[in-house]
Amino acid sequence: MRILITGTTYSPSMNGQAIFTVNLAERLAARGHQVTMLFPSDTEQPHQSVQNGVRLEHVRSRALFSWIHSDVWVPAPSGRDLRRIFGEAQPEVLHIQDHYPPSGAILREARRRGLRVIGTNHFMPENVAPYVPILSKVKPVFKWLAWHWVLNIYNRCDVVTVQSRAAAALIKEAGLHPPVYPVSCGIDLKRFHPDPSVDREACRRRHGLDPQRKIFLFVGRVDGEKRVDVLLRAMKRLKRNDIQLVVAGHGAALPAFRSLAKRLGLGDRVRFTGFIPNEELHILLNSVDVFTMPSDAELLSIASLEAMACGKPVLLADAVALPELVTPGVNGYLFKPGDPADAARCIDLLADHPERWAEMGQASFARAQEHSLEKTISRFESLYAGKTQPMKVPVPVRGD
Repeated sequence: MRILITGTTYSPSMNGQAIFTVNLAERLAARGHQVTMLFPSDTEQPHQSVQNGVRLEHVRSRALFSWIHSDVWVPAPSGRDLRRIFGEAQPEVLHIQDHYPPSGAILREARRRGLRVIGTNHFMPENVAPYVPILSKVKPVFKWLAWHWVLNIYNRCDVVTVQSRAAAALIKEAGLHPPVYPVSCGIDLKRFHPDPSVDREACRRRHGLDPQRKIFLFVGRVDGEKRVDVLLRAMKRLKRNDIQLVVAGHGAALPAFRSLAKRLGLGDRVRFTGFIPNEELHILLNSVDVFTMPSDAELLSIASLEAMACGKPVLLADAVALPELVTPGVNGYLFKPGDPADAARCIDLLADHPERWAEMGQASFARAQEHSLEKTISRFESLYAGKTQPMKVPVPVRGD
């Protein structure tokens, strides 16, 4: 099958949408499909390349929002550019990854050619709220505008996919008309799994982690909506010195979170590692004790699933889709989103019972198996082929 995938982010970016899109495109190519990926050039000038069997169309772009986020590039292909790409790729199906420009123009060209169009939504209004603080304070207007922008694209697709049941409910409630299917982003279970061969102490030394403390790890974009501030304030409340919070990643809010940790006087009780290379991530996950995700704007959470696949207990915010990954007391705990006191209570609870970590980790591992990347790719192949009968939701609800 000839597949054209479009979006505003791809390798080497490491945000959730980029990771999903790279995994999707490369696994489809490995299965024998002809895959073309259209995304903005990070040099502003158009060019072509091939990466792991995927033909990459780096279209002309503009770095219009670098003052908001250094990773934001706005695609600006001409109509001639799009016609050339469609003409050379000859796609049978178009898969849109976001609603940002120029998705409308790409969708129109696909419709003109009679193509089937699949859309995957990775967005919720809370993702951009930190970057438009004045507008986001007027919540009804802000949410209406944000969802209207999203639905302008996705209501013109044949089928829409999202990452979780919670994500499906959100976009349906907002006014989506086409059929919507929850399909997990998928994780590579061959890379992310419990690995007893990992030298935990060596890994901790390499990243400046305390070998004697109980390590609670956050991995991801260090941006405002990830709410790392909640964990920092929780650490301030804890009257113990045997826990170290590790924040791994980079992002626009990293300087602000570093400053907050300094103001709170956390010292070496918190460690900011910076960016962790992808090839090192599974080693780090196997070297810590508990994974935590404080974000209240997650439509799933690839990072949480990768930690679960490595057999780690998890501490997640009780918000949006994260409760679908946790049965409290079985594979981890949920805390009230945005509540440092409740987060501190749960950190205490986990830290006080290390004898339960192996049992909880095994429960996390079992749950992560439902999110195999191979299962995800197979589901998308079915959707591309027009087999849109109802599919089993790939994630359990809390209490299952």
